[in-house]
Amino acid sequence: MLLPSHLSANIDRGFSVNLIRKNSPHVLPLDTPQASINAYLGHYLMELSIGTPPFPIYAIADTGSDLTWTQCVPCNNCYKQRNPLFNPHKSSSYTNISCQSDLCHKIDTGVCSPQNLCNYTYAYASAAITQGVLAQETITLTSTTGKPVSLKGIVFGCGHNDTGGFNDHEMGIIGLGGGSVSFISQIGSSLGGKRFSQCLVPFHTDPSVSSKMSFGKGSEVLGEGVVSTPLVAKQDKTPYFVTLLGISVGNNYLHFNGSSNIVAKGNMFLDSGTPPTILPTQLYDQVVAQVKSQVALKPVTDDPSLGPQLCYRTKTNLDGPLLTAHFEGANVTLKPIQTFISPKDGVFCLGFTNTSSDGGVYGNFAQSNYLIGFDLERQVVSFQPTDCTKHK
Repeated sequence: MLLPSHLSANIDRGFSVNLIRKNSPHVLPLDTPQASINAYLGHYLMELSIGTPPFPIYAIADTGSDLTWTQCVPCNNCYKQRNPLFNPHKSSSYTNISCQSDLCHKIDTGVCSPQNLCNYTYAYASAAITQGVLAQETITLTSTTGKPVSLKGIVFGCGHNDTGGFNDHEMGIIGLGGGSVSFISQIGSSLGGKRFSQCLVPFHTDPSVSSKMSFGKGSEVLGEGVVSTPLVAKQDKTPYFVTLLGISVGNNYLHFNGSSNIVAKGNMFLDSGTPPTILPTQLYDQVVAQVKSQVALKPVTDDPSLGPQLCYRTKTNLDGPLLTAHFEGANVTLKPIQTFISPKDGVFCLGFTNTSSDGGVYGNFAQSNYLIGFDLERQVVSFQPTDCTKHK
């Protein structure tokens, strides 16, 4: 069930926002809502405004979670934030959600406070956690024509106790997953459909360079070079599950399950909030072995700060090899800018890691420099190679 959200104008039009890191020649119809998005320390910060009058926030764009939240006054047990905190008392459109409301139970941890407010606790795989009060607010985006697009009654978390590995630029998280309380689910009916697209600039792009995230009608990824793979529905509605058949390193194809020809549907999910791509150990080990065999440089073995990851000493990124992610129906080619990341000067490391799990995560390093469309109406994800530093 979609949560109530209403456009004050331009019903059934899309919109977009800045993603802090940006770029690509994709022409959108007029009045598609957008947000700016840019890269900072491995995450992507999305810019939007909350409340009346609009208060700008810069929060992590996260396709792997549903709850949208920002740090709010008072915030005694919160991580340090360089920008002012959102003060709900200064917004005329802020409304607390009571614990009797159905909205309180949109997330499993909604509980009643002594003041009859809907308290929440929301935890992440990274061990970060936010606790606070569920409320409704007006969120404002900007259309492609520069007009404000106001979305009323958006359920969000006013965080009063937020801990974890957040840096002082991050003012919260925008939950872009597929669950009922996610930003996408709440705004879809107002914007002509549950769909959005993103173009993430590569890691270490200057934070002043931003791209756009687009929402609703007009955000479809179409045109030359587009490949698409089906979304796989599972009991957990939040992650965007897809099927990875295998990975090629150069011309060497590595099957997801090694010798087995059977691949479980939905064995990977795309997560803009996780930097590295995470593979089951057996496949990860094969990828590392193939990369080693195709790179003439000697791997770094004498720097404990790098841990077990595959790294090379080089002043500039490697020339190759090309990697190809073979999704069901879609081959996505990855260049070194998407697969080798520089954690320190003069060193580039493979932006992959391993897990004992049977499934994996397609992280934001690999998603960069692709215009990626998530169409929840058609249940597909589409990829188009794009210079995201030029995507406006």
